[in-house]
Amino acid sequence: MKTVLKFKWPIAIGLVIVTAVLFMLAPNLAKQAEKAGSFQLLDSADSQKAAQMLKDAGEAEETISLVYALEQPADEAKKKEVSATAKEIKELNKIVTDVLDPFESEEMEKQLVSEDKKTVLLPITVDGTQEQIIQLAEKIKKDVLSKEDAVYVTGEAIINHDVNESAQEGLKKTEVITVVLIFALLLIVFRSIITPFVPLVAVGIAYLLSQSLVAFFIDWFGFPVSNYTQIFLVAILFGLGTDYCILLLSRYKEELLAGHEVEEAIINTYKTAGRTLFISALAVFIGFAAIGFADFPIFKSAVAVAVGIAVLMLILYTIVPLIMMLLKDKLFWPSKGAASHKDSKLWIAFSKISVMRPLVSMLIVAAITLPLLLTYDNDLSFNTVDEIDSSKESVKGLNLISEAFGEGDSLPVQVLLKKDTAIVKEGDVKYLEAIARDVEKVEGVKNVRTVTRPTGEIIEDLYVDHQIALLADGLNEANDGIQEIRLGLATIQYNLRDAANQLPSGRAGGGGGLLQAANGIEQINGQLEQIAGGLQQGLPVAQAAGGLDALGTELNKISNGIAGAGAQINQSSSQIGALKGGLKQLGGGVKASKDGLAEVTTGLQKIADMLDDMGDTKSVRDTGLFIPAGTLDGEEFKPVIDRYTFDDKKGILMEVILTENPYSRDAISTVQEIKDTVKRSVIGTPFEDAELAFSGISSINSDLNDISSADFKRTVTVMLIGLFIVLFILFRSAIMPFYMIGSLLLTYYSAISITELIFVNGFGYDGISWAVPFFGFIMLIALGVDYSIFLLDRFREESIGGLKIKEALMHSMAKMGTVIITAAVILAGTFGAMIPSGVLSLVQIATIVISGLLLYGLIILPLLIPAITVSFGRGVWWPFRG
Repeated sequence: MKTVLKFKWPIAIGLVIVTAVLFMLAPNLAKQAEKAGSFQLLDSADSQKAAQMLKDAGEAEETISLVYALEQPADEAKKKEVSATAKEIKELNKIVTDVLDPFESEEMEKQLVSEDKKTVLLPITVDGTQEQIIQLAEKIKKDVLSKEDAVYVTGEAIINHDVNESAQEGLKKTEVITVVLIFALLLIVFRSIITPFVPLVAVGIAYLLSQSLVAFFIDWFGFPVSNYTQIFLVAILFGLGTDYCILLLSRYKEELLAGHEVEEAIINTYKTAGRTLFISALAVFIGFAAIGFADFPIFKSAVAVAVGIAVLMLILYTIVPLIMMLLKDKLFWPSKGAASHKDSKLWIAFSKISVMRPLVSMLIVAAITLPLLLTYDNDLSFNTVDEIDSSKESVKGLNLISEAFGEGDSLPVQVLLKKDTAIVKEGDVKYLEAIARDVEKVEGVKNVRTVTRPTGEIIEDLYVDHQIALLADGLNEANDGIQEIRLGLATIQYNLRDAANQLPSGRAGGGGGLLQAANGIEQINGQLEQIAGGLQQGLPVAQAAGGLDALGTELNKISNGIAGAGAQINQSSSQIGALKGGLKQLGGGVKASKDGLAEVTTGLQKIADMLDDMGDTKSVRDTGLFIPAGTLDGEEFKPVIDRYTFDDKKGILMEVILTENPYSRDAISTVQEIKDTVKRSVIGTPFEDAELAFSGISSINSDLNDISSADFKRTVTVMLIGLFIVLFILFRSAIMPFYMIGSLLLTYYSAISITELIFVNGFGYDGISWAVPFFGFIMLIALGVDYSIFLLDRFREESIGGLKIKEALMHSMAKMGTVIITAAVILAGTFGAMIPSGVLSLVQIATIVISGLLLYGLIILPLLIPAITVSFGRGVWWPFRG
């Protein structure tokens, strides 16, 4: 410290210059957080696999929706207006890849227009960055939409933007409230208008410098960042920095009052309070550094606080001594004493219970905390929409979709199946319907949309039983066609005989030919009757088609025979013109019958081929579906193929509509069941070796649940082990760290129980926001350990000085009570400044920290820690001292 005081000006000026330069040059931390996104899931997560799959296929698209809230059902004029809007948006911006016109077809209207016709969805598929999508939404609202109707723009990208925006607005409120609150509290504590500026200046420099360094680290080293990064830096640096300043300033004031010179007072302050400060800061640093072991980037983003703690310590050991040196005793003007270092009457009273009657003290703590712990259900919420105000347009639109179409319709779960070769084949797609049927049976699933059921309803035409009915109709039509041909041939036969009888004697050559033709037609008619009867009695269609084909050949010969007979008549006599014309007509009739028979034969052949395919195809037996060759390439199927396939038909998409809110915990359970069902259903199908991925907000939340749970366990383990090792070394005791950490765990679970009671049982939320337990734990344990260190480090000092266990504890509690309570109130106050932010997760984290710090500072620390320490006696120093 002597060196610091000697070079105080160069050090201070250098730090101020570096802070100013870095602040001006540093990237925008808020922009970095927005760019990083709200979730930042691991690449191994199912939803990220799906995103990467679509990105690799060049189809990494998102959907935003215009939601029309009409006062009257949509009439023809309104339909035309919406359709025109859809067309205009499609040409509006290059990032728009598709726009679904809700009135393009009956099927589309059924899907995108509510039953009362008052809510209309206009989905817009976009391929662009978050910023581009937001700009597009703003342009649509400004330049395209009519001001007559209430139209909301919503979608995952819009909601995430609103979450980011709310977080930044909350940060600004928190910064202002924190500064005002700290100044007011310090004014009360020190009764001086000068003292409050010391921590504000010191922590202000530390905050600006750490924020700049973190922003550079993000760009240089890929440092994790999220919306929580900046606001945690504000709350913790200002809260903890103020606590540490109180510790230093209180001890500095004591040294001055003891008659020491300014420089000596500063040196003594950092020898005593500075040691406690260093131990506390090291424990906090380790707590937040342990977050680096998390896999989840959002959790890891809080590791920036460790950077802030390191910078804070640098400032506290350089700038604060300079201020002390400059202001001397004027630092506390006009106060002549400081409340922060007086003996605590409250803790003196607590010590009479906890030190003198430890069992009673433990029972009191149990009576307060156990009822709270018994109410804890660990209810978590993944509803991002709760994070923002319900007045936001994106929330209104989403709620309107839920009301009009059902909660699950707003954000479906997407199942992606992908191969290296084309899988959109008639034989393969049949199995897709079988998978869809299995998924639809999952509890919580409303319906499934895919190639075989584009609107969520089954295409009946694809089922074998339906097609067999159509084939039966075809056979009946063939039979009717044969009967018509028989009647026509019978008429021709009669007319041929009549023509033969009209020929004069001596012209029998022609007449014989006509009689022969008539007899041939008679035979063919008999065979047609047999075939028709055979078809009704189960004659194989292929055999019937073959018979008809042979009869067609015979008819062709008869037609030629009639033509030959006509030629003979022509050569023999030129006087029978009328008869010749009649024979020509009869020949034409035979030809027409032959052509009709050919059509019937072709139809029967198609039926025979289809029946043959049905019989030979295993997929028909497995699925009950049959898709004739060429069906999927037809014009009618093109819109369906375009919507539910990707990557040149190498991938197929299924949309699963849930019955519940896509953000709910029930949806997460349903998604897990969908995943398991799909993985089972693809076994033994052409999709067995396909790559599977699952997307949609419910799938993302399912991944969040899995990853956050695993990260919580791992990070907590690393953090607690790290804290134990540090405390073991600092206190030279294996016992003390155990109950210090145990008391903090008791405090955390009591605090989160209080938070759950307030927000779930009181305000009716689905649960505590999913990220809150992790951050709440890290904050409360890392910050709360400071206060136990304050108390037990003083106890160690007094114990080493020769006092007995009970005396050392009571003396330590009297001296440190006010400092700890004041520090806890100020730190709780800085977290309280997060409440007006309006961001639900921040409010809940603040609630955990505030209730935990107050519970720890006023109940658990003064009642439980001394009681346990006294119970161990000299054994508390095991294994080093006894």
